[in-house]
Amino acid sequence: MAADVKGKGEGRAARGLFVATISTGSFLLFLVQPMVARMALPRLGGAPNVWNSAMLVYQALLLAGYAYAHKLGRLSLRRQTIVHLALLLLAGSTLPVGLFDLVQPKGLPEALWVPVLLGLSVGPVFFAVSAQAPLMQRWFAADPGAGQPWALYAASNLGSFAGLLAYPLLAEPLLTLRSQSIAWSCGFALLISLVILCAASRRHALPPPPPSQKQLWGQGVRIPGRTMALWLALAAIPSGLMLSTTTHLTTDIFAMPLLWVIPLGLYLLSFVVAFADNRAPAAAIAFVTPVVVLFAGSYAMLSNGSGTLWIAGGACLMLFCIATTLHKRLYDLRPAPAQLTRFYLVMSAGGALGGLFTALVAPLVFDWAWEHPLLVMAAAVLIPLDPILRWRSGEGIEPGMARVALLLLLAFAAFLGWQLDQRALRPDEGLAAVLLTVFLTGTGIMVMAWRTAFVTVLALAMVAQGGIWTIRATLGGERTRSYFGIYTVRDTADGALRTLAHGTTLHGEQSLDPGRSREALTYYGPTSGVALALNAVPHLEGAAARIGVVGLGTGSLACRAVPGQRWTFFEIDPVILQFSTSERFTFLRDCTPGARVILGDARLKLTDMPAGVFDVLVIDAFSSDAIPVHLLTKEALQVYARALTPRGLLLLHISNRYLDLAPVVGTNAAASGMTALSRLDRPVDTALYTPSRWIALSRDGSVVKDLARISADTPWTPLNDRAARPWTDDHASILPFVRWDRLTGRP
Repeated sequence: MAADVKGKGEGRAARGLFVATISTGSFLLFLVQPMVARMALPRLGGAPNVWNSAMLVYQALLLAGYAYAHKLGRLSLRRQTIVHLALLLLAGSTLPVGLFDLVQPKGLPEALWVPVLLGLSVGPVFFAVSAQAPLMQRWFAADPGAGQPWALYAASNLGSFAGLLAYPLLAEPLLTLRSQSIAWSCGFALLISLVILCAASRRHALPPPPPSQKQLWGQGVRIPGRTMALWLALAAIPSGLMLSTTTHLTTDIFAMPLLWVIPLGLYLLSFVVAFADNRAPAAAIAFVTPVVVLFAGSYAMLSNGSGTLWIAGGACLMLFCIATTLHKRLYDLRPAPAQLTRFYLVMSAGGALGGLFTALVAPLVFDWAWEHPLLVMAAAVLIPLDPILRWRSGEGIEPGMARVALLLLLAFAAFLGWQLDQRALRPDEGLAAVLLTVFLTGTGIMVMAWRTAFVTVLALAMVAQGGIWTIRATLGGERTRSYFGIYTVRDTADGALRTLAHGTTLHGEQSLDPGRSREALTYYGPTSGVALALNAVPHLEGAAARIGVVGLGTGSLACRAVPGQRWTFFEIDPVILQFSTSERFTFLRDCTPGARVILGDARLKLTDMPAGVFDVLVIDAFSSDAIPVHLLTKEALQVYARALTPRGLLLLHISNRYLDLAPVVGTNAAASGMTALSRLDRPVDTALYTPSRWIALSRDGSVVKDLARISADTPWTPLNDRAARPWTDDHASILPFVRWDRLTGRP
């Protein structure tokens, strides 16, 4: 009895040790991902596809780590220990983590350049740590009395989730990037110590039997290729859907700060639920998933930029339900522990495949985020359907009558879809649209006994709930997709205006009336800060002022130029340049035909230029409704100040729905020895002009004083807002500046 108690106690202790080791490795993995992305921000910018490319790199490295763990499992535990510890020490020699010093080769597109840069920067340590989860589970299962290892995978993803939250909530606000890197190195050393302890706890375990040509799983049957293909699909769809949800939300629905954390966090939590020993939560979620897919999935084609917090929440709920349900199917199809590493290898390959499709293939093939509704449809094909209403043949209804009823229900679904299409995009009929969506969801529930009918109703709901507009925009050639975003050029219904939008972010607008085609609209109206400043430039800087503009958009600011001035535009996306130099938008052609346009990251391009090349520099670079962080740091202001003459004028556009950026600019300006004025413009004509906030800065205080004097009728105010500390390339956090009332909808 005493021996049994001791054995159980030792088993619990060993289990705790393995859980700690696996959780620590996963925590480090998901702490290093955003850390390296943050390091790369000054060089790569903050477009959603940059994050998708980063995720693709991590998934590829994860796949390589799982393949390594699978191959290593063929050796004895002693040899596994020696090889793995040697790999960990070798990878540790590359610490502390930092961005690899490599210049982007000419002609290499960003879609390939970003993975190369991130892979070289974090590849060795990520590869070594990524092998922890499957390898430690295999070591754990080497003791026949230890129990099943599958719950340890849930612990792994719980550690990943903790690491994901720890970065934006703790590491980024409290630590500089250098301190983060050092702390991560200490965690890596802790991980090596835990791996040594795990190896010591299994030093008396029997060596694994030599592998045979016919790997067995379960009941002495070779793993069918069809089963492994299903493993691959069940892993690929949630992985791709996680990335497509991020793109869809940040582009078309709700471009709020840190939104990318939510889909990734829910994706990780789905593994925790699906692989837990307690099967009840996963079963309950799988039961309601078809209903959630019918309702929330109807918004998967929405692309008119009219999304709300509720739609964003529905998309995240759908992602969690789909991921949990498909991962539950994976768990139900798991092999015997002897095939554990093969199972995880195929799972990892599926994750990488989903990431490859969403991050690389989709931006090249599609003009919009079509991967999102396609993945939702693919999920609808694979999720288990347990009919809530059981009325098929053999359950009280003749087969012929069941077919007639099914056809009538599908016709009813088509009618509801048509009605929904007529009402969904009308604000005054929002309640009617919601009710129609509910009825359409109910129709889908009634046909759940037929997979094809269920998927058909879902497709009808997608098309009706804004999808028809999305399809028309594609067929009409209104949209263009690049690595940096999805752009839509659209004429208003009355034919008066042409707009360029990146999802919910308006990049410019031009009047189609020839007599007003040179008027700068939206954020650049006559009472905006930039208009007042540019009008004053001849008085402040002379008639031959040299003006630089970061962020081209449609080229609206070009028509603020006066004869004798020399203008230079900086634009990172070649697609934007195509828009502004074609017949679609004519500001550049009509107002500054001799302007120079420099393609590339503006901060890097300005760094390469001689000092004092501009008299005025305008920073107007939007990304998902925000100026990229790396363009507002203290180092960025120093780059701008160097590019300006001593009396040069710097203009920053900080209009934002969800971030209050004024304290950041105020503190950084004071730290850089610059005087700053703020102009909050609330135009009367909101049909043509948009409220905006511009900040004017100069190292020469007399320049901004003269600006305020010249614009006395439309006053500027001193920028007295201050942050607790400056933003730097080494330390910047947006959390203190989030407008939580705007996010929650409270007044």
